[in-house]
Amino acid sequence: MSKLIINSSTPPEAQLLKLARLRTVSDLWDRAFGIPGTKWRVGLESLVGLLPVGGDVVGLGISIYILWQVVQFNLPKTILLRMVFNIAIDALVGAVPILGDFFDMGWKANTKNVTLLEAHLRAPTQSRSADQRFLWLLFGGLVMAVIALSVIAVVVLAFVVKALSS
Repeated sequence: MSKLIINSSTPPEAQLLKLARLRTVSDLWDRAFGIPGTKWRVGLESLVGLLPVGGDVVGLGISIYILWQVVQFNLPKTILLRMVFNIAIDALVGAVPILGDFFDMGWKANTKNVTLLEAHLRAPTQSRSADQRFLWLLFGGLVMAVIALSVIAVVVLAFVVKALSS
């Protein structure tokens, strides 16, 4: 592992121990078991996620626990926003029956979030540059979503007006 820069009032040894624990939890939850004959790895989330509703709630709870621990590393807000985005995508798409279970096998929000933490601790300056790109992409996506919703609203309104005038 390359040199990590710890930015916290907590002793570096404790931070490294916490980082190792977070990696262990994310690996267990996202990629503990290999699927024979493939390069795919799945974790407990793929098994627990099969339980209707309850499995998704447990998965969200694990993700929130990891995020809560990560917050104590005093990361920039943009990195925390990326982590929340990963969790939100995992929770929203993962809640769709069957499709969500397959999605969870590939998305691995917890692994992504611990990797973001490790990347920032290794190279804080590069991490900030990547965060700016993420914010621009997020902003662009929001603008496109607003435009799409506006177009849909106009089409629906035109349909309603046409139906009422007939």
